[in-house]
Amino acid sequence: MKVGAVLASPGDARLGEYQMFSVFLSACVLLFLTVITHASGIAVLLRRLSRSHSASTSGRRIRRTLLQIVWWLVLLHLAEISIWGLFYLWRGCLPDAETAFYFSGVTYTTIGYGDVALAKPWRMLGPIEGLIGVLMVSMSTGYFFLVVSRIHEPGMGKATSASASDASASEG
Repeated sequence: MKVGAVLASPGDARLGEYQMFSVFLSACVLLFLTVITHASGIAVLLRRLSRSHSASTSGRRIRRTLLQIVWWLVLLHLAEISIWGLFYLWRGCLPDAETAFYFSGVTYTTIGYGDVALAKPWRMLGPIEGLIGVLMVSMSTGYFFLVVSRIHEPGMGKATSASASDASASEG
């Protein structure tokens, strides 16, 4: 009979519960910081775009707007990856800055090469970072889709109006 193979003493169980609580609390703080960073970044982008919004739908203006959005979103995601990477470095989860930021980037983007892994007390942060990464990238994708839809909206409206006036002119 292998009694005591799982836990050496009751104190080990309390230590395990404390570590689990610490990881859970850390995950909550990291989630909060990531979402606040993303929401703030999108709000700044919205303000900038609403100030510079004009009726011009020239190709140059559209390209510039889309490039600004893409660059801003990439910088925003890099900032969010850095939040996690700095945490991993601060808590000693990974040996150096390069490994911490690499692991965070691979996890946030859900590439998941698997060549770097967190130690046992912290390993649940990996899936949580992957989940929040998917959510933040999805929010960015939705925002980008909304902007592109708005850019095409006036052009589609003009085409529809033109088609309707052509149809009524040909009937009359």
